[in-house]
Amino acid sequence: MVKVKFCGLKRPCDIAWANELHPDYAGFVFAGTKRRVSDELAADLRRELDPSIPAVGVFVDDEPQHMASLVKKGVIQLIQLHGREDEDFIQQLQTDLDVSIIKAFSIANQDDVRRALASRADYILLDQGSGGTGKAFDWSLLRDLDRPYFLAGGLTPQNAAQAAALKPYALDVSSGIETDGVKDREKMTLFMTTLSVYRR
Repeated sequence: MVKVKFCGLKRPCDIAWANELHPDYAGFVFAGTKRRVSDELAADLRRELDPSIPAVGVFVDDEPQHMASLVKKGVIQLIQLHGREDEDFIQQLQTDLDVSIIKAFSIANQDDVRRALASRADYILLDQGSGGTGKAFDWSLLRDLDRPYFLAGGLTPQNAAQAAALKPYALDVSSGIETDGVKDREKMTLFMTTLSVYRR
């Protein structure tokens, strides 16, 4: 079964739609500007989110203390790293916080794939560029991967089935379920219904 992560949720209606459609993960972004949420807003959204949907905190070169605070307050249940965090940093988080770590990698060639596969993170996320670009990388690089991975970058309701056919652990979608920079209930619904055959 291919899992789904709706990332970049930031409005109460986004949470209501997620509760209705029940993706496997919900992502709160604590970096950048476009989809960034404050700790306070994330806590409010987490309280409204179905308790059975784990929340993933997305960070770029953030302080471990900040991540720890959000974990300990129950705002997030997983950590996703998109910066220059090294293997020692990942291992320290795993030891200190006892939560799963997702490490994002920009994929442009087979060397990038090999680098991702060597990570000690609990999950790897394979993306285009620094993430959030709405563009896909060359999925032919993903043949015969031997560990679970999140696939991100350029996912839409129109290519979701093609992406799921690659048998990733999960699809991580953000801009592909938006219109004019905000989440779109119809696109979120279509993304999930398109994948129904892969989620049985």
